[in-house]
Amino acid sequence: MAGRRKFLKIAGATGIAGLTGLAGCTGGGDGDGDGGSGTTDAGTSGGSDQMTFGGDGTIDFGISPSVPQEDLNVQYAPLEDHIGSYVRENYDASSDLSVEGTIGSNYSAIIQSLGQGTLDVAETGPFAGALGVMTGNAEIILQRYGYGGWTYKSIIATPNDSDITELSDLSGKTVAFSDQLSTSGALYPLYSMSNEGDLDVGELPEGNGSQAEFDARFAGGHVTSYTLLKEGQVDAAAMGGFVRDTSTGPAPEAWQEVATTLHEDEGLPRAPIVVSPELSDEAKTAIQEAFLEGPDSIYYGSDGEDGTDDDLWFSDVREASREDYQSVIDVADELGVGTDIFE
Repeated sequence: MAGRRKFLKIAGATGIAGLTGLAGCTGGGDGDGDGGSGTTDAGTSGGSDQMTFGGDGTIDFGISPSVPQEDLNVQYAPLEDHIGSYVRENYDASSDLSVEGTIGSNYSAIIQSLGQGTLDVAETGPFAGALGVMTGNAEIILQRYGYGGWTYKSIIATPNDSDITELSDLSGKTVAFSDQLSTSGALYPLYSMSNEGDLDVGELPEGNGSQAEFDARFAGGHVTSYTLLKEGQVDAAAMGGFVRDTSTGPAPEAWQEVATTLHEDEGLPRAPIVVSPELSDEAKTAIQEAFLEGPDSIYYGSDGEDGTDDDLWFSDVREASREDYQSVIDVADELGVGTDIFE
């Protein structure tokens, strides 16, 4: 299997649709991805038994579009540096092993790249992670802690001057959703619109929404969904509650000047860290331990200071598996969402 993975790398892993390499967002080594020595089809470097991740000298880290892309480099650089140094220091890996961040245009691109072996580890949403497990494209190894809890909220918002007062009023309206595989920005809002608003959601979140009794627009991110609402391009917008409750996007007071919460769901399990099923058990363990044993500073961003603008949204992790996301899978089942969403 390592030979297939090596071929995918050579054929242009960074050219996969929806993935963009993060310039300069690497940790350790010279970042050229070849580990400074030749690789064999057995996934070893220079004929040794060194851990190489995906058949090369790079740990490819997929980053989902949950926050503005211009912020991702400074936010994730210390975490990537730590993962690279931890693996080099604690495992038999090349001294030039590097970590390269790759931005996905959507959750599907991230999950499918994990399954193809062109990404080794990724941060993604609960729904995408759960479906990744169901399709054999990903394995959940960690759950993240952020904004004061291991769970979070999903909201649907309307402009302050809107005459929409309940979910059923969204019939015939234009509604923005974050991403088709977003838990808080699509899955739960659609479930609530169907279950509590008695709206026909058609085949959403699969398909193009042509059969739904409202016009669905997928914004590509939570803050972007809010921005469409603010600019008056949609009648309502679905997103994670963190857009309203934190400074991720507008400040809370700025939010109140623009939007009103129409509906809210609570208790969603916070987003997982997932790995490629193509990795060896040792490589999966190495990545998991790198997170679990990392210092608090890996979450502080490039300036190394807690409480500043380049902090990561999450500040801790714990071990997790598919069972921790069963509630998300159940909601997907209620909507009839299956593995076809990746096709």
